[in-house]
Amino acid sequence: MKSTRDLARDTEGVRRMAMQSMYGFLDEICEGALVVDTEARVVWMSEKYAAKLGLKGAAEALGRDVEQVIPSSLMREVLRTGKPILLDIMQIGSESFVVTRIPIRNEAGEVIGAIGFALYDQLHYLKPLFTKFSRLETALASAEKKLAEERRAKYTFSSFVGVSPACVEVKRQARRAAQLDAPVLLLGETGTGKELLAHAIHASGPRAKRPFVSVNVAAIPDTLLEAEFFGAAPGAYTGADRRGREGKFKLADGGTLFLDEIGDMPLPMQVKLLRVLQEREFEPLGSDKVVKTDVRIIAATSIDLEQRVAAGGFRADLYYRLNVLALKVPALRERLADLDILCEAILEQIARRSGAAVREISPDALDLLRSHDWPGNVRELSNVLERAAMMCDDVRLGVDDFLPILQPPADSAAAVEPPCRYDDALEAFERRVIRDALASTGGKVSQAAKLLGLGRATLYKKLVALGIATK
Repeated sequence: MKSTRDLARDTEGVRRMAMQSMYGFLDEICEGALVVDTEARVVWMSEKYAAKLGLKGAAEALGRDVEQVIPSSLMREVLRTGKPILLDIMQIGSESFVVTRIPIRNEAGEVIGAIGFALYDQLHYLKPLFTKFSRLETALASAEKKLAEERRAKYTFSSFVGVSPACVEVKRQARRAAQLDAPVLLLGETGTGKELLAHAIHASGPRAKRPFVSVNVAAIPDTLLEAEFFGAAPGAYTGADRRGREGKFKLADGGTLFLDEIGDMPLPMQVKLLRVLQEREFEPLGSDKVVKTDVRIIAATSIDLEQRVAAGGFRADLYYRLNVLALKVPALRERLADLDILCEAILEQIARRSGAAVREISPDALDLLRSHDWPGNVRELSNVLERAAMMCDDVRLGVDDFLPILQPPADSAAAVEPPCRYDDALEAFERRVIRDALASTGGKVSQAAKLLGLGRATLYKKLVALGIATK
């Protein structure tokens, strides 16, 4: 029977043999190993690892900070915390490695260095991990690429179709604005192409390779506008994402932020927007962290901002901050000379979407379209052409294809009552209500008064004034 001393000696021997076997096994199956001292300087590296890192030999790494040899290394973190990082994925060039990092301690338990092993796919049981990592990496790259494409300008000045003097002039002004970095205010009726011009200005300017982010102010509830613009810290409000969210100013950093329907922005939000434009910084909702921003603003509105300012619905200081370069986008009725080529371009777009043949328009039909007032401008024209193309089987669209769309049904005008004075309408309403009440009570005034919530004397006065006879 072995003594306690013999058992202790055997235990220590087994431990040492186990350590030697483990390190020998790891060195055999891994793609490389290195050891650093307490200052994170490389004191040993396997030749296999040196070759992977593109070094002439392991000696080239000795004495250098580990980050100079492996920029993404976390060996210094292991030295700082004294805790191992047993499983991590590290990218070196085009290859991915599973990395194990372990602190080295002396007999007193003090950290005197660290050793790291880079494992690759020789370990077959790690292949599923690499496959999943590679798939996630590919999906992430694809999502980032798609998101970047969505935040680029979709239109150029060639997309703003037209050769009329009004069209040529607004494109000339827009091209000039594109070369500057000042705010742009696009004014014009709805459907005239203000957002298209905003895209084109961004695409032709110095920020073209940076994001283009669009926000329709009128489409966002007032209570969500601040979070939409500036983002929110985790848990900033009920229902907020636990990870927080980035606002449009953050997403558009370095690029252009297009604020459509700026005239509908509530006054409290106008104050905050003005501060961001002046200070070039903001605080996300629920956060005390100040975020710097570099964004060019292009705003658009279909309302008269000067009248809105005069009525107190829009801040004058914000109006002057936005109205540095103002462009008036012409209505379609002001550029009817462009109607032919606009129709041609729109019909080509419809054909590409539907896969059908490109339609034509007869001269008589074009004359009919020119006679229309087009309150909805180019957007309305696009709608009319699409509806006509959908309902017509012929390649050529004629007058008969547009008449049902442009003219309301014959009986619709008769169905609408002509306007009357407010007092007359109120009198007619009272007469009808009182007669209905009398009819329901068999002509008994007292009961009718109670039903209407009126005093009997009051109801008698109204009967006389309205000329309503009682039984």
